[in-house]
Amino acid sequence: MHIKLLAFSSSRVGNGGYLEAAAPVIHEFLGDQPLRIAFVPFASADGNYEAYTQMVRTGLKELPYHINTVQNANDHTTVSGADVIVVGGGNTFKLLHDLYAGNLLQLIKEKVQQGTPYIGWSAGSNITGATICTTNDMPIINPGSFDALQFLPFQINPHYYNQPVSGFNGETRDQRLTEFLTLNPSKKIVGLPEGTVLHFDQGKLSLFGKANGVLFTRQNNEVIKSAIHHGDDISYLLQ
Repeated sequence: MHIKLLAFSSSRVGNGGYLEAAAPVIHEFLGDQPLRIAFVPFASADGNYEAYTQMVRTGLKELPYHINTVQNANDHTTVSGADVIVVGGGNTFKLLHDLYAGNLLQLIKEKVQQGTPYIGWSAGSNITGATICTTNDMPIINPGSFDALQFLPFQINPHYYNQPVSGFNGETRDQRLTEFLTLNPSKKIVGLPEGTVLHFDQGKLSLFGKANGVLFTRQNNEVIKSAIHHGDDISYLLQ
């Protein structure tokens, strides 16, 4: 099994354009061949999948790839014929629901395990982990299961940001992730701030970006936060 994966926290970084920061990383990852990309747009709640795909084409217009829309949850042909699987952001519950509904989750899983590169951002990154239980999204639809692609054995929290706001009485991000670990003490969570990406290839998992990632674990009834720095080899999390 050879998994080749990029999991971006987000499609944008700061005030940058759509996929502007991701494009050179994707190019380095995939190379110069005119590869066929199957773009999975199901995280979009409005269902305007062709418009979503066009945004991706525009964001990656300088790259030599052919981007085809996975039109609906039964579109196995586009996925099966692809050289690369790309899954965009939006609502994680909607994305996972549609993948289950069309029996695409298992097809994507098998293709990627056989070496087809996978690229995701936001919701598309969330589903690379064990479950979607640490998504930030509202559960607008019941996916039937929270189990995701499980390319990575831990949880992912994209758009990680923990900034207490004066006068705001809701939970911070850290508090919500602590709740998850309270009920799932053996699990691990990687928080991905915007501008970071997980890179998995040749059995090695690393984090790259201008910000530090954050590893959450629970030890002796206490949640431990550890920084993950640019270039860190975090392959030990694959165990």
